Amino acid sequence: MIMPVISKKIKIAFLVLVIVQAFHSIEEYIFKLYDVFLPAKIISTLFNSNLSVGFLIFNIALVLFGIWCYSGPVRNSRPSAYWFLGIWIFIESINGIGHPVIAIIRGHYFPGLYTAPILLIVSIYLIVHLMSSNSRLE
Repeated sequence: MIMPVISKKIKIAFLVLVIVQAFHSIEEYIFKLYDVFLPAKIISTLFNSNLSVGFLIFNIALVLFGIWCYSGPVRNSRPSAYWFLGIWIFIESINGIGHPVIAIIRGHYFPGLYTAPILLIVSIYLIVHLMSSNSRLE
């Protein structure tokens, strides 16, 4: 199977996704997601006993990983780029849907709510363009 070259649109959109994730992480940190959401609390404790420090370490690592994914596999159109794109799209789609749903269920603001829709929009954009580029190969 021949892997297509990843288009400039997809590369830029992925970089935008990583940047939006950085802003999303900042929003979650400022509004202390780690205090109100058990999965964030658990992940934070894996990195440090101080929840805010653990959350910060995890999110810095996540964004740095995104930058690495962009700088290496995605920018250079490596075959592994599709795997990384898929994982990021999946995670950010869940983020983009999950935060608003939780806010609706709880009936008030939930940390990450403001930036979550942008994550979802960019993820959908990536899905559409990836599917479009792959369909041209067949």
